[in-house]
Amino acid sequence: MYWVEALDHGGARLSSAQDGKKERATEPLRHVFGPVGSGRLGVSLGLDLLGSRICSFDCLYCEAGVTEALTTARKPYVPARRLLDELAAWKAAGHAPPDVVTLGGLGEPCLNSELGAVIVGAKELFPDLPVAVLTNSSLMADPGVRLELAQADIVLPSMDTLVPAEYHRLNRPHAAVGLTAIRQGLLDFRAAYDGKIFLEVLLLAGINDSAENGDLLQGFCRELAPNRVDVVTLSRPGAHPGCQAASAEALARFRSALGGAVQDAGAPRRAEGHGPAALAGPALEALAGRIAASVDRRPQTEAGLAAGLGVPAAQVRLALAALVRAKAVRERREGDAVFYSGLAG
Repeated sequence: MYWVEALDHGGARLSSAQDGKKERATEPLRHVFGPVGSGRLGVSLGLDLLGSRICSFDCLYCEAGVTEALTTARKPYVPARRLLDELAAWKAAGHAPPDVVTLGGLGEPCLNSELGAVIVGAKELFPDLPVAVLTNSSLMADPGVRLELAQADIVLPSMDTLVPAEYHRLNRPHAAVGLTAIRQGLLDFRAAYDGKIFLEVLLLAGINDSAENGDLLQGFCRELAPNRVDVVTLSRPGAHPGCQAASAEALARFRSALGGAVQDAGAPRRAEGHGPAALAGPALEALAGRIAASVDRRPQTEAGLAAGLGVPAAQVRLALAALVRAKAVRERREGDAVFYSGLAG
């Protein structure tokens, strides 16, 4: 069982009686982002369980950027208490409720060893809303992870390919993460889980859009029986160069093959389960433009930008990652701090 501090005043904030510290309501939220529109979930309020690019994969296409720590070690990278305090502060601010609370991050959220406590706490804070979890499926072989995930209302795993060579080329996994174990772990999870599974498959041209992969995924979907399958491709540049979006023909072929194996198929074109869906399209571009203009005047840290722009740090982090990948801003480390500046800076 997972221990979460009791809520008071109808869940408006988590109790802090033990440490006696006052809530700092003016402190920017670092791990809550959105709400944003999601093709699969509606209006989604996101929670970043990692705080940096920590993952068991280093996928070619990841919109969060290159993995900084490739690992399978489960740790409280961001403690549940801190995450739930932020979520409670967001609720106490009186925002209109979203359709769903979605646990994700800049890497693989299941690496957070306090995932179960976060799910339980989020459901206590928002008892009328479903809690969803995004995952790359890499830890599904772990019975403990499956047990924690089973507490969520919706689980959104990804499975891009079942061809070993494609898997290693595309997902670039940690050496301890085997494709056969992922496949079986997902099937074991489905056997014990009565919630909804929304499977996502991301295709790249010339990498995993093969007929062999289509056939293998079709058979897998018949076994898994997900409630929904989404076949998508890149909408923005990935973490590594050379990624090409799959063709319309390939997308149609895979959607046709996999759609017959699901109960209610849908197919948004933008990848939502790969990297944090904190911002997308025009919203990301608008924030990136504001950040670029701000750092062009003087170098700033992520925290300074979040405070100065009045934007959650998780959103600033995603926009900065896009700007760095596009070589639109400079990134430099000074001691423990990372500063961002304009190209002339």
